[in-house]
Amino acid sequence: MNDLDMRICECDCDECEDCTCNLTCERSRKHLKPNRTILKCGSQGGVTLPVGTVAGAAFTLATVNVDTKGLKNPCIKFEFASNIVTTAAVLTLNFQVFKQCRGILTPIPVGPIWTFSRLVAVTEANTFSFFVCDCDMCDDDCCTYSVVATVAGVATAGVTSIQNTILAAIIVDNDCF
Repeated sequence: MNDLDMRICECDCDECEDCTCNLTCERSRKHLKPNRTILKCGSQGGVTLPVGTVAGAAFTLATVNVDTKGLKNPCIKFEFASNIVTTAAVLTLNFQVFKQCRGILTPIPVGPIWTFSRLVAVTEANTFSFFVCDCDMCDDDCCTYSVVATVAGVATAGVTSIQNTILAAIIVDNDCF
């Protein structure tokens, strides 16, 4: 392999529109296009859990649709953020991202479970956020991703409101990997 096969193309901000990279992919030996990035955001507003919400109750907080048509080896970073306001509440909530792709009936969990707990009955507001990646996708896949909160343990005490929920997806095309 010669030195030209290992070149790295970098663009300054002033030349990004005109920059073209003529690189050769080490693995596939094909022309390498610059990685494409797509940003998608989804929000549903929020939900209020009344006093005595039973364990196992689940609430969809935010969704985003992702279409990877035309991308090669896509990888997606999901960022979830919300405000959780408790009024004399005691509860434990489990948050998880699920995906449901074309032709799949049951949503598939993506990444770990994230937990928010309020063990003492107080009135308080907190920001709750996490991120997770999904690089286990087929090319040309169309999936809906959702963040679901599930009441864990026992029934809730007090009132809890999950507000300003947003789910952002940053989709990257990894053409050579």
